[in-house]
Amino acid sequence: MMRRAFERRLGRSSLTLAQARALLYLSRNEGLRQVELAAMLEVQPITLARLIDQLEAAGMVERLPDPDDRRAYKLYLTKAAAPHLAAINDVIRSIHADALRSLGRQQVDSLGATLGSMRENMGAQNRERDRESA
Repeated sequence: MMRRAFERRLGRSSLTLAQARALLYLSRNEGLRQVELAAMLEVQPITLARLIDQLEAAGMVERLPDPDDRRAYKLYLTKAAAPHLAAINDVIRSIHADALRSLGRQQVDSLGATLGSMRENMGAQNRERDRESA
């Protein structure tokens, strides 16, 4: 429901949900390589490459050579991404406010702690599985 609300509220933007997610994650982790961002977004690298191509064509993202790997590029936002990120963050804040409206502060804090624990549990399982397969 939150995803649909996001798409509906961002509807006036030229961005797709996937592009908005890529911009948001990149804003929190500038200088990532494409393969790293693809893993964070849980998409195939080729899928992300197309998204980055679109964002680069729109002037919001730039690829710069990775000084440690001549074959790789690191991703950075341009100034043109700033108004889009502001709109994305406004929509996120609005959706969160709507979703949490009837909850008290203690409930919100408890929910945040519970979701954080769930994320950590799943991350630990994924790290263990990655070690076993290596």
